[in-house]
Amino acid sequence: MTEAALAALQEEQARLEADPQEATAARLVEVRSLIRRAETGAKPDDGLVEPGMTVTVRFAGDGEDETFLLGERALFQAAGATDLDVYSPESPLGAALTGRRVGDSVHYTAPNGRDIEVTVVAATPFG
Repeated sequence: MTEAALAALQEEQARLEADPQEATAARLVEVRSLIRRAETGAKPDDGLVEPGMTVTVRFAGDGEDETFLLGERALFQAAGATDLDVYSPESPLGAALTGRRVGDSVHYTAPNGRDIEVTVVAATPFG
């Protein structure tokens, strides 16, 4: 996560703790968890797919490319609005791609049960 995203989460935490009317227990727990697990600093631009990366994949069959952020939506929202989709590392696609490199192909099972093959086209640090 970027330093700006961490700062935004810390500000939100302070706001939620200061105003119990605004705070929902679930959101405060989520923000605290995100801060506790935060890794700041730039990711290396080495083509490795990992959380915090902007990833482009090509779907076998139709040859369509899709670019998305791999990570937690709340972290990217804290970093500022983005028009990219966000996939969790725990999602079927995210889990299949994590640890892969540019040029690797992988199969995963979509939520609808279909077997899908994708090839990693690019993996660059977000931001």
